[in-house]
Amino acid sequence: MKKYIVALLFVASTSIGMSQDILYGVRGALNVSNLDFEPDATFENQHRNGFAFGGFVEFNLSSRVSLLTELQWSAEGAKEHNLRADYIKLPILFRVNIADNLTLGYGPQIALKTWAYEDSFETFAFSGVAGLEYMITDELFVDARYYYGITNILDEDFTDTEANNHVLQFGIGIKL
Repeated sequence: MKKYIVALLFVASTSIGMSQDILYGVRGALNVSNLDFEPDATFENQHRNGFAFGGFVEFNLSSRVSLLTELQWSAEGAKEHNLRADYIKLPILFRVNIADNLTLGYGPQIALKTWAYEDSFETFAFSGVAGLEYMITDELFVDARYYYGITNILDEDFTDTEANNHVLQFGIGIKL
């Protein structure tokens, strides 16, 4: 039974992919990120400015609805050196055109940390994403996204404190 379900999902996804427009592109962004501590931090918790870059694939499901998957490297965390976190991220956004050149997107994101093996950070993080994209031309766009950390990014074996990562991201990209 499992084989039939997997085969059905494969055929359905292939059919969707072949029958609709598929766009590829690259995107770069400026991050403004910070950590939200519970209990509150006993030190000055300042935001970190960083950057992100990556590539994406957009599957147009209809003239107004699309699904965007992106693979992105992102510098996040807080300003203090031992609170910086760099991730490889995979956001999956369900997108709806709300005007001719304006698209609203939202969805989940998983992230994998990309630095020191033994530190106080968890290997995986889960977030929610929401954002707006404005098409300047048929290929060039600007966007803004907000990533809301859902899971605790600090390893419970190292500390009793919990922290969630929050990122405001301003991007520019091109669809090929």
